[in-house]
Parts: sequence; structure tokens; C-alpha cells
Amino acid sequence: MITDHHGKEFIGFMTTAPPIFLPEKIWMSIAAPKIKVNEIGEPCQAPYGLRKIEAALLDAGIDAAVIDPDHLLKHPEARVVAIGHHDYFAFGPPSSEWWVLTGKEPVNARSFRRFMESKEMEYFRRKGAKIVVGGPAAWQWLYKPELIERWGITTIVDGEGEKVIVDVVRKILDGEEPPKLIQVGVDEVPSLDEIPLIKKPSVNGLVEVSRGCPRGCRFCSVTLRPLRHYTLDMISEEIDVNLRGGVRGVILHSDDVLLYGSRGVYPDERSLLKLHELVKSKKVNIAWSHFSLSAVKYAEENFKLVSRISEMFGDYYKGVEVGIETGSVRLAEKIMPAKALPYSVKDWRNVVIDAFSIMHDAKIVPAATLITGIPEERPEDTIASIELVEDLRDFRSLIVPMYFVPMGLLRGESWYKREPTEEQLELMRVCLRHDIKWLDDIFSWYAKDMNPLVRRLISLFLSMVKRASRGFVEVAQEL
Repeated sequence: MITDHHGKEFIGFMTTAPPIFLPEKIWMSIAAPKIKVNEIGEPCQAPYGLRKIEAALLDAGIDAAVIDPDHLLKHPEARVVAIGHHDYFAFGPPSSEWWVLTGKEPVNARSFRRFMESKEMEYFRRKGAKIVVGGPAAWQWLYKPELIERWGITTIVDGEGEKVIVDVVRKILDGEEPPKLIQVGVDEVPSLDEIPLIKKPSVNGLVEVSRGCPRGCRFCSVTLRPLRHYTLDMISEEIDVNLRGGVRGVILHSDDVLLYGSRGVYPDERSLLKLHELVKSKKVNIAWSHFSLSAVKYAEENFKLVSRISEMFGDYYKGVEVGIETGSVRLAEKIMPAKALPYSVKDWRNVVIDAFSIMHDAKIVPAATLITGIPEERPEDTIASIELVEDLRDFRSLIVPMYFVPMGLLRGESWYKREPTEEQLELMRVCLRHDIKWLDDIFSWYAKDMNPLVRRLISLFLSMVKRASRGFVEVAQEL
């Protein structure tokens, strides 16, 4: 599916869950409405990663286009079907948590399975077209070898694909057989000069400003990639592509936007101001994909950067994703010792609280993740996370617990039938109570320019969630 989530990126989180309280058709109309396409099936916006692959192929002189899955048969002569997905089989967070909690398959995996078994894909398999899969969830195919065979997958590209995709497609067009699995190593990722710029609009105006992260957290593959920063001219050109396509907002994307222009973990004041002055000159609203909490604290305490940047774009709430991951210093030292840098990991708890306070004052709304179920986790670690969430009660935010699933379990059919511990259930309850407290405030801002019918449907759904959550809270308290 290709969708813009009604222009509201956070609504996309609904696709990581099974339908709750609503029929799947209505659920999908809220979470992932069909996007407008032109006469040949090109969507008016497409996922940023697909746009990068499209650009790499076009730059190489290969006839390529992103086509909406419902319109593939408008191109019966296609010899290669390249597919990207954020979470093919719902193994990633938060899909895996929803699966554990409900025992039901999330809609992202359902819709992908339907697509792979559709008449469109059956046609291309029959005529001998080659199917190449990649994207951030490419690793999931390694745990579904039977589907690689059943669905006729030619090649899996795991990692940054802009350099290798051209060679793969050329091999196919020349009648050669490309490798079954390509894992792009650190030495093989594209340099800045080799990263193509998008030619057509990305979903909700997402534009990359940096790649890679220097922190080295154990559960994150991003840290394996070298840090590269786009030039302002590159960023400006991609924003202009989106503006020409009618997209009126910008989501600055990086694994940590506040490290744009830096050479390590210290935010660079000059680079960040120039970046945001560029976006301001485009006269668009802004959001960010990810901040690190330590960078929020450092940037504000040393340069007042967070408040200055927020004020630059006016008096409205702005969204960003952040990672708390754990409230336990013991666990943080084991799995993410550099997460707090330039502060000590022993101060992680205070870093989180200070960063949330800074964002609250700056009218920045974080959607935060917490990881539970890590193999080294002890009950006291989960309790430390519970206590941290309770200390964040006065700061406008959403906090989502992510249930860690060991990779070794994914080959089994019943991997999601794990029972959360009493402490993990309590963490979920505390996060839910926190989110419900802030839900109305956040939704009133987030939905103000939304389609009235969609706004009403989401409001109705949230009311159902609130009512149902009371029972969950009471049950968890009894435990």
C-alpha cells in the first residue's frame, strides 16, 4: 500500500496494529487511505526510500517509476518489480508488541500478504518478471525462507540500496542472474556524492538531512552506518521537489536531526540554524523524524537551540520521535552506553527528564519509545522504566512500550504467544495512563486541519480506547 495517512505521519502507527473496535476496511480508511495516482498509476507522493531507488535508476538511464500496487497491470511489460516495505511481516516494533498483546496479525503484514498473492503479482510471476525486495525490513525475509520460494523472490537487498540496485537491475535486463542476497556492508554504502536526489514528491514532504549515527546502541542497525550530512543545496532541492508536487510541509529526517552538521555527539549550532533558516525560507510547517534526548538537552542548555528553532516556526505544536528505551541505568550501560553522550550514561534518567521538560516548554510533542523484554532485563529494570514514565507525567508526550522479540524466535509460527511479566504489564499500563492523560490535548492540535469525517472517526476510536483502557488499567493494578 502507498498512503500519506491523511497528511498526518503519526496516524501511520495505526498500520502496525490489528483492527481494534472497527472493521478492517474502516480501520484502513483511517490509517492508510488510498493515495491519488496519475493516468499511469504513479502516486502523487511515495515513500522516501522508494523515491531514492527510483532516482538512482533514472540517473543510470534505466526506465523506472514508482507505481501504486493497485495499478501495476498498467505496466505489463515490466521486467523487474522492486518492492520496499517498513515492516513486511510485522516483526518490527511496535507491530511485534501488538501481536504479542492481541495474538492477531497487524494490518501491515495482512495487506502485504494480500498484495503478494494478488492477481497483479501472480501475473508478473507467471510472465517471468524478477522480484527484488529491500528497504528497512529486508532482514525479515531471512526468517521467512518458505515465502522467498513461494512468492518467487529473485533478490533481497539488505542495507542502503542506491548503489547496488543499479547493478542488480542491469544484470536482470542483460539476462544474468543477480545474487539471491545482497547485504550492503559499511564499506559499500553510498558516499554523499553517490546518494541520488529524489525526482518526485515524498510522503508528507519527508527529506533526509543526514545518514548514520555515532552512538552504537546494540539494538539498532543504523549505528553500523557511517555518518554523512547532506549539503544545504541538496536539502533545498529535495524540498523544492515536494513543493512543486503540492506538498506543503517538511519532515526533516535523520537518525538524529540535532546532530546535523556535527562530527560526533555534540550538536553544531551554526549548522542547525542554517538548516532551519533554509526550511523557514520555504514558508512551510516543520516536523522532525528523530531527536536524541541527550542532543535535546545539550543543544538547549548550551545554545538555547531547541526553543530558538521552535519559535522560528511559530506558536504551534511540532512532532518528533525520540527513544527513551529504558529507565534503568544498569540496562542502559549494557545496551546503549553512548546513548547519553555527551553526558554520562549514569545520568540517563535525568537526561530524559530534562529533555522532556525542554520539549514541553518549546511546544514540541515527542512520541517516545521504551523497549521491554530485552534478554538481560530484570524485574528491577522494568520497575525503573515504570518510575521514569511516572516522572514524565507533566510533560506533553506519547510513550509507546516496544516488546523486544529475540530474532531466534521469529522462525516459529507462535513466536508472538509470549506472556508479558507482571512488571511488563505494569509498564504498559503506566504508559497507557500517561498517553490517555495527554491524548485530548495532542489530538485537538493534530486533527485541527484534518478531514472532518476522518477526525470524527478517529475521535470515536479514541473514545473507545479510553473506555477499554480503564478495564486494562484495573486488571493490571490487580496483578
